[in-house]
Amino acid sequence: MATLLRGVVRPLCAFRGSPGVPLRAVSHGAGLLYPEHIPTSLLQKVLLAAGSAGMALYNPYRHDMVAVLGETTGHRALKVLRDQMKRDPEGAQILQERPRISLSTLDMGKLRSLPEGSFGCAYLHFLDVNKVSPDTRAPTRFVDDEELAYVIQRYREIHDMLHTLLGMPTNILGEIVVKWFEAVQTGLPMCVLSALFGPIQLSAQSLQLLISELIPWAVENGRRAPCVLSVYYERRWEQPLQALRQELGITEPPLRVEGLV
Repeated sequence: MATLLRGVVRPLCAFRGSPGVPLRAVSHGAGLLYPEHIPTSLLQKVLLAAGSAGMALYNPYRHDMVAVLGETTGHRALKVLRDQMKRDPEGAQILQERPRISLSTLDMGKLRSLPEGSFGCAYLHFLDVNKVSPDTRAPTRFVDDEELAYVIQRYREIHDMLHTLLGMPTNILGEIVVKWFEAVQTGLPMCVLSALFGPIQLSAQSLQLLISELIPWAVENGRRAPCVLSVYYERRWEQPLQALRQELGITEPPLRVEGLV
């Protein structure tokens, strides 16, 4: 039993201690598929998924646990997303070039110079108002496929772009609405669980608004939009926000959710 527990705990210890580096590198260690990769057995994945699910449901702001849950349960959904990206010219280019979204890759000066109403200006406004940073996304570690590891990393790094497109803040209600959209779009079990169990924390008023207006809107938009991972957002900064929404079939939210919990 002690040997079994050590085998399960070891990946989590490595998860805590590894620094963030790009997914691609010239060489990896023995058995590693990409620099941050932590190989795990099926049993370890099951136990990591169960433990991270419990922690993520208890505290949705434990982004490290949400990340582990996504990686240990999302293999099938990630393959579907990867195939969708490959069938789309823009998505295939993203898979080929592997762009990353962080403060070191974003031209913040350019973003601040963009006109009001542009997607880039709206994205920067979202970051400033909600006091969030693109550098907070955890690197992929438990996905045993180098290409799928990039797909889930890309999903994490465009999360704030989806907030911007959907017009959702980072409060609990806004995050739940985005998770409903992401659940329909990606099919990732982590998104489905967050969408279903996240509302437990809401007030009665917010829960009623979520069920009656916001969930139907998020589901409808998620179904209508093409694969959002196939959009090269870094090349859309100058595009008007409304034009990008129209291209993706995303409509204005039915109500403002700032201040609602």
